[in-house]
Amino acid sequence: MLVTTHVETIVLLSQQRPDDTIEIDLDLDELDATSAELKATYQEIKDYVLKEFGLKVSSLYISQVKRKRGIEVGENYNLPKSENARVPQCPKEKEDAIKVALKYFAMI
Repeated sequence: MLVTTHVETIVLLSQQRPDDTIEIDLDLDELDATSAELKATYQEIKDYVLKEFGLKVSSLYISQVKRKRGIEVGENYNLPKSENARVPQCPKEKEDAIKVALKYFAMI
């Protein structure tokens, strides 16, 4: 899934004395939320799962579920030193809870 972002800036330059003020009316309802604003953090997902299901989940489990659902995840800088390292897989119960959290945060 490719997400593109478009940012537009409009600037009005004028000569004013430092103590003058410029008033700007901005209707926030007309602005779209950025993709970053629509995403919950890993900590928010962990907190939601703990509160709603009483389960502690790791960032690893969250990223596994996100990948399964086609959600972009950041690059992992804590890669194992050996290629044969055992990576724990998210248990079904925790995967289901994480999916509920992702739905709650409107990420899926």
